Amino acid sequence: MGDFYQNSCVTTFHNFKHRPIADMEQELIQCNNLQPISLIIPMPGSDLARPALKNMVQVIKEIPYLNQVVVGLEAANAADFNQAREIFSELPQHHQIIWNEGPGMKNLQFRINEANIQLGNSNLGKNLWFCFGYALASQKADVVAMHGADIITYNREFLARLIYPVATPGFNYRFCKGYYFRADDTKINGRMVRLLVTPLLRSLKRILGPLDYLDYLDGFRYALSGECAMQADVLNSIRIPNDWGLELGMLAEVYKNYTLNRICQVEIADRYDHKHHTESFDNQEKGLSKMSIDIARIIFSKLASEGCVFNEGLFRSIKATYQTIAFEILEQYQNDAVMNGYAFDRFKEERLVDLLSRNVYQAGVNFLSNPNMVPGLPSWKRVFSTLPDIGEEFVLLVKKENEK
Repeated sequence: MGDFYQNSCVTTFHNFKHRPIADMEQELIQCNNLQPISLIIPMPGSDLARPALKNMVQVIKEIPYLNQVVVGLEAANAADFNQAREIFSELPQHHQIIWNEGPGMKNLQFRINEANIQLGNSNLGKNLWFCFGYALASQKADVVAMHGADIITYNREFLARLIYPVATPGFNYRFCKGYYFRADDTKINGRMVRLLVTPLLRSLKRILGPLDYLDYLDGFRYALSGECAMQADVLNSIRIPNDWGLELGMLAEVYKNYTLNRICQVEIADRYDHKHHTESFDNQEKGLSKMSIDIARIIFSKLASEGCVFNEGLFRSIKATYQTIAFEILEQYQNDAVMNGYAFDRFKEERLVDLLSRNVYQAGVNFLSNPNMVPGLPSWKRVFSTLPDIGEEFVLLVKKENEK
């Protein structure tokens, strides 16, 4: 983005376009010798047919500093699993595919549920959660990075910059979040950050007053990015939501467990694009509508745990304040887009703000009616302590299924 401004409590690593990527990769090779590095790629079966995945595999197979690649495959049948095995077979790095719908994983989940550790039905966060568990159980990683399989603009610099802040011994960071400019060839994207997260956080600041947690979240340039890297032991203790609040839930856990000087963010791409979700104006259980309710609810839940007291009247005020701030921000984004030659559909964005304002209020009402409804998966520390042999069983079943 061409700046060096440290404008938040979260350390920001910019891209000054000065250091060659080959130089950074050479250093990461040495880092991998000291602290083995793994990459986690959670993906639905539908991503197998996307050109983005084929490009990603071609890039990853040339990366010299990865010790292991773990692919979490969900919403996939046997044919999808076999296709995934064929696609990723090109990788020279040690790699395994966790087939969430496979018989081995079903048996593993049954064992965990029998131990009274409930995982729920949704696959959204569970897929990533199982990847975390495998990375820990395999003992092949001290540093773990993760990203999706649908990134159209993926390249070698993307991954190197994401991993560097937590892998290099000269730094002291435990967790790193990636950020970027969201756009395709015609328009700016990133609607959930632009039109929901930013105005909602600013609304909560205006109503609730200064809170360290809100400053922390607002300090991330792209809080909803799915790209992050961390020291592997971070995976052992965090609990993540099993819905669209996943990214903010992970940030909340990191905030709870680590001091701010152990947390950072890094610019990993000039421009980022991946598959997009529909708005789902008429169905709160799908698309951006469902996503917005889950995101707002996870924010309210965390604030409640920080001592904030909510009621229905307060949520009405939050909705009204949010809508005012969101429309102000929308105007800023429109002018920015026009100046830079991007298309901007003002009517569609205003319609989305109207939907999001209703969903912010709905998320609050839902939280009041059932404060325990925010879904959370258990920490792997709890699972391993309850079922000491589960890690070895996990590694063996994945190996067996991948060797068939």
